[in-house]
Amino acid sequence: MNSQNSATAQVSRLVAERFPGALGAVLGGSAAQGRAATTSDLDIAVLLPDSDVSRREVIRHEGRPAELFLTTLADVPEFFAWDRGRRRGTVLFVYAEGLSVLDPHGHLARACARARAVLADGPPPLTPGERERDRYALTCFMDDLADTTPDQRYEQLSVADLTLGKAAHLLTAHHNAWAGIGKWLPRRLLSADPARGKALLDGHRTVAEHADPAPLTAAVAEVLDLYGGPLREGYAQRWRP
Repeated sequence: MNSQNSATAQVSRLVAERFPGALGAVLGGSAAQGRAATTSDLDIAVLLPDSDVSRREVIRHEGRPAELFLTTLADVPEFFAWDRGRRRGTVLFVYAEGLSVLDPHGHLARACARARAVLADGPPPLTPGERERDRYALTCFMDDLADTTPDQRYEQLSVADLTLGKAAHLLTAHHNAWAGIGKWLPRRLLSADPARGKALLDGHRTVAEHADPAPLTAAVAEVLDLYGGPLREGYAQRWRP
């Protein structure tokens, strides 16, 4: 049995044991793509009847960690809208690209079709206020990074991480593309903009390997140019407690 079949069989057992009234279940993530490591967790979305409660749980099943996204049928539209609003679409991708494990009444197929439609529309655009706030923040990170020296390794690495994350956020937003964190940050970044994304990632690696911030700051400047360039003096934000 290959890793994909093994994972789907395990999900079937998990759902039967813990959620016997489930209306649908789908396996997502690396396990659904057949490239999971032996230590990889299972990303599982489960559709529940409306008598249950939507929630998120992390459990261990048959010695393997599993992250469960549990959603009642009535909550699906609201849950998908919330996931879209985060701009990462984590659960949307599970439904849209995962492997169907259980769908006795067709509810899962309809939820998956809805997820694909939401993903096709893309994440919500940044508001003008968000654009200016993030443009200013990225300018600050870029300036701080340029000011670091090779002997300031802790500060340099910390600022480089923040710089990459904010630049990736703005670059994916520019292309109306989905963002990511962790291992999904480079995947989403390269998918949105192969050239600029690679420049950011290569620049980040150069900071890590050679303590040289110049390539990353140059790559960030290109991203800022998409938004009108660096933003320093003249920026204002209304403060609210």
